[in-house]
Amino acid sequence: MLYFFFPEDIISPQAPKVIALAAWMLTWWITEAAPLPVTAFLPMIGFPFMGVMKISESTAPYADPIIFLFMGGFMLALALEKHKLHERIALKLIRLTGTSGNGIIFGFMMATAFISMWISNSATAMMMLPIGISVVHLTLNNASLPGNISNKGQRNFATGLMLCIGYASSLGGLATIIGTPPNVIFVAMLNDFFGIKVSFVQWLIIGFPVAMLLVLVTYFMVTRIILPNGLKKIEGSAELFEKRLKDLGPMRKEEKLVLIIFSITASLWIFSSLINDLFNFDLLNDTSIAVMGGLAMFLMPVDFGKGKFVLHWSDTEKLAWGILFLFGGGLCLAKGLDKSGIVQAVGQWIAGQNEYTIWLTLLLIVISLVLTELMSNTAVVNVFVPVAFGIASVMEVNPILLGLPITLAAGVSVMMPMATPPNAIVFSSGYIRIQDMIKVGAWLNLVSLIIIWIFSITVVEWLFG
Repeated sequence: MLYFFFPEDIISPQAPKVIALAAWMLTWWITEAAPLPVTAFLPMIGFPFMGVMKISESTAPYADPIIFLFMGGFMLALALEKHKLHERIALKLIRLTGTSGNGIIFGFMMATAFISMWISNSATAMMMLPIGISVVHLTLNNASLPGNISNKGQRNFATGLMLCIGYASSLGGLATIIGTPPNVIFVAMLNDFFGIKVSFVQWLIIGFPVAMLLVLVTYFMVTRIILPNGLKKIEGSAELFEKRLKDLGPMRKEEKLVLIIFSITASLWIFSSLINDLFNFDLLNDTSIAVMGGLAMFLMPVDFGKGKFVLHWSDTEKLAWGILFLFGGGLCLAKGLDKSGIVQAVGQWIAGQNEYTIWLTLLLIVISLVLTELMSNTAVVNVFVPVAFGIASVMEVNPILLGLPITLAAGVSVMMPMATPPNAIVFSSGYIRIQDMIKVGAWLNLVSLIIIWIFSITVVEWLFG
């Protein structure tokens, strides 16, 4: 309908077609009328059919280097999960923070955020939830149903722990490029639109402090202000963690190999620029390092005689292939919006109403925070970031100054159970009421707005301005 009612000559002949397809995709992404990855294939076929671009152009975004960066990251995460190294790391981190109610919540948040930096937010939440529920059962003397909790402190502990697991799963993903899909989509779009590359270390300089600050603020708000529990010591919690570690047994050869490959990969991500300069070549970049790390998991033998390796191709059945297609669809849509002149037109219109100020950045963050509660964070970035790039082009400012705040804000989906999978996962525990999530999430959104805005107009401008 948009196609038939949109004036052809307002921007370009292709504009009505692209807007119609974008509206179609957005509708399906919001309503999930079709699986998200299926919707992502619409522009691949739709744009050539409409004459917006050739099939060779519409398929190229699905093989963008940034997609292979995430694929390599997925393979590393798959090895961590297969051999339960992530669970061992999490339990060891939790064990360090004590057995008081607040200490346990802090330990869970730190462990969850750290794991979420490297593997998917959903997988992190699913791994940490059963461990958290076991601790809650200990606290409640096995009163496993939420309705059986009469003590306010115990109830607040149960609710607070579940919320903090969900929130840390999302917030930890902000720290690294591969931590959550919106980060990868933004970096890929930035490279496609402007040829600007953001390295793993550059993202870490911004993302890590933002993520950790939000995690710490969330911990303080939940345990000190909104849901104080007052539990001094939870009997049996230390024994529970020890038992879970004992059940894992001593560190096996597979785990050691995964740890070695993972450590080397992370080190190369951090020191790639230094190594390239030292040896005067340009082989190492985030994508090549990720793919090499993933390949090493398939080539590293655990028992060569028996043909046993760290990963086998059959393990990739569990790989989130749909997410990779979702990236490709978002990049293809962004390419169509740019090629048809829509991005530039919107940018010119907004630039005509405003000039670049810190208040424009604030407005974009607010819009992103609101939208991410209503639709998937990947959809927010896919649709909203190209518009921000158009605004930046017209205003002649670095596109990172407008696009990065939107991306970080899109990762803060904290008010509604359906806003992001980690929220839905912890909400399913039964220990969280919808009003609890809305109350804590509203305050966290306000704090996130302030923190992301301050970082955007200080650290981001200093690093990229």
